[in-house]
Amino acid sequence: MKKSIGMILGLGAAVLTAGLTLGADSKEKEAPFYQFKALTIDGKKASLSEYKGKTLLIVNVASKCGHTPQYAGLEKLYEKYKEKGFVILGFPCNQFRGQEPGTEKEIKAFCDSKYGVKFPLFGKIEVNGAHTHPLYQYLKKALPDESGKGDIGWNFTKFLISRDGKPVKRFDTKVEPEQIEADIQGVLNR
Repeated sequence: MKKSIGMILGLGAAVLTAGLTLGADSKEKEAPFYQFKALTIDGKKASLSEYKGKTLLIVNVASKCGHTPQYAGLEKLYEKYKEKGFVILGFPCNQFRGQEPGTEKEIKAFCDSKYGVKFPLFGKIEVNGAHTHPLYQYLKKALPDESGKGDIGWNFTKFLISRDGKPVKRFDTKVEPEQIEADIQGVLNR
């Protein structure tokens, strides 16, 4: 009996050790994307690991830009594909001619009242320069622009991220949300 209990305890310890080792291995292989953190539009700390398993579109947004009407197309895509695991993450940025001058509270109110935005919005960040948010440092390096520099050219630059946290494709400001629907479908269907 003591031998049986000893074997069971030994087997349990081996299984536990193997599980911990597996957990450590999978943590090491986690996509870098999921290691980033940001403040939500409401000022709460958030980890992008909350979006594991989702197809994402990361967009630097602005309320007073000629491309601001893209909010409508983005919201339409979000509503159409959210049940399939698609999420848009909007990051307000005031670096392009001061086109996002408001506070987070004002940005949220504008997005809600003007476009009915339901996808997650984050606090204002910088996407270029010395104070570039680490997420955008990563995205620009992973998917540089056509010139190879990587800098964000304007508001509403978009990055498509696969379910496993890998950057798939970068879209210029002028590319309307409707024009990337096929790309989104392709990544969702992988």
